Amino acid sequence: MAKRESFQINGSSIAPGTRQTVDVPVSTLSDHTPVHLSVHVVHGKKPGPVLFVSAAIHGDEVIGVEIVRRLLKAAPLKNMAGTLLAVPIVNAFGFHNHSRYLPDRRDLNRCFPGLSEGSMASRLAHIFMREVVSRADVGIDLHSAAVQRTNLPQIRLTAGNDRLMELGKVFGAPVMMQSNLREGSLRMAAEEAGVDVLLYEGGEGQRFDELAARAGASGILRVMHHLGMIAKKGVPKRHGEPVLCGDSTWYRAPAGGLFRGYHGTGDRVSPGTVLGAISDPFGEVEREVICDHEGIVIGRTNMPNVYEGDALFHVAQTPKAEEALEGISAHLDAAPLFDEDEII
Repeated sequence: MAKRESFQINGSSIAPGTRQTVDVPVSTLSDHTPVHLSVHVVHGKKPGPVLFVSAAIHGDEVIGVEIVRRLLKAAPLKNMAGTLLAVPIVNAFGFHNHSRYLPDRRDLNRCFPGLSEGSMASRLAHIFMREVVSRADVGIDLHSAAVQRTNLPQIRLTAGNDRLMELGKVFGAPVMMQSNLREGSLRMAAEEAGVDVLLYEGGEGQRFDELAARAGASGILRVMHHLGMIAKKGVPKRHGEPVLCGDSTWYRAPAGGLFRGYHGTGDRVSPGTVLGAISDPFGEVEREVICDHEGIVIGRTNMPNVYEGDALFHVAQTPKAEEALEGISAHLDAAPLFDEDEII
């Protein structure tokens, strides 16, 4: 049998059975500080698929960085087949500035596939596509809600893509949603390049969330096992069948004031459920926010002071809310994935 070739990236050669972090030059700050796209390559001894896992395309979505950290410390990777390209921080500019955006005020996830001589965001998108996405067979892109909101762990995938539907079920997040591709998004650019991408959502911007971190790291390991990249030992079992949700609705503030939310992510709701209430500071006027369909809360605001029209609750419509609740409870009850140095 012929020896497997090394993996080449940005002039670095990663031999089979080894791993290495490669810094791909992106730009230079005005004070001459270099900026890199850091890619951790795990190149297995045996052939197999190439999987990329990316996080912090939006710089304030730090939960994905923690998920990648846990993934790279997972024991099943020691005898991996294929190649893993892990990029914990795609948007280093936004990450350092605690911002969703780049310094040019652009959303990186609306700039793909990018241009080599375009804006700062466009150039970063181009480099990420060239060095990472185009080298892969499949990808998992990690996201969270924006700052001051939180999302239930969920997978979003392209409607009509049977392969992604299969991988989404294997991932095992409590909820799966079919989501249209957006112009300029990584998912659209990747799929046009022939690379299927699962999008994971969980937790809140600028915050760590144990449920979201655990569900994300476990889901990636299950996908890797399904792809034949890692053995079953050490891969967390899936807790129930993910619930495929249909349409979703954002319930918005009918007036400005002080918001009291009565339900959290994962709660089952039905027509007539009072999701929360908004009152003025004197308590003289109060408006209730009432649900009008069966479903499950997959996102909500964490802010008590709201303006009229602010998004308060994101409810996904599903007739199988009970099954989703069982899956969520199983995730909460599952033993945490401790790092080796955390077990004393």
